[in-house]
Amino acid sequence: MDRTLDSTPRAPHDEDAIKRVAALDKQAAMAMVVRQHRPRLLRHASGILKDPDLAGDVCQEVFIKAMHEPRFFDADFRMGAWLYRVTSNLCLNMVRDHRRRGDILADMPTPRSAAPEQVDAVLDEERHDQVQTALAALSDHHRRILQERFYQDLSYNEIADVLDIKLGTVMSRLSRAKSALLQVLDGTPLAEL
Repeated sequence: MDRTLDSTPRAPHDEDAIKRVAALDKQAAMAMVVRQHRPRLLRHASGILKDPDLAGDVCQEVFIKAMHEPRFFDADFRMGAWLYRVTSNLCLNMVRDHRRRGDILADMPTPRSAAPEQVDAVLDEERHDQVQTALAALSDHHRRILQERFYQDLSYNEIADVLDIKLGTVMSRLSRAKSALLQVLDGTPLAEL
């Protein structure tokens, strides 16, 4: 999975411009929304679902919900935060439903080359697997806030909006989550935080 940030600008004025276009042509405005937010939402959904095809389906469903949301182009409506939250909720619902049915998707084995140029890739994958295993050992609150901050590159304010918590809670929870993650990675037993 590509963890580089996309070059799509996310400045607040982009939403204002989209809302101005929506006053004239909602279809054109929705195309702008999709163009601006789709790459980030796809990465987010793929990170939760571990399946790019399912992530694409979720993103499509999110944009359909946005088209039916009557407040979507209102002046005070925060489109980015709403899209991100709906994406998170749909993905988490899918994961929960798969677990309920006992239908958890197994990781498919991937062929690995023993070529020397693949050594770095294998080491990176092992480090990634270690971090993912450590994240899985954390509480849902800690895992989620770390993913939002470091995998989705959200600001503290964006995290507060997405998780519907106060800014101070974001800062303290993120600090505790980092400490807990370091404990797990070091092999230290996790104390109740």
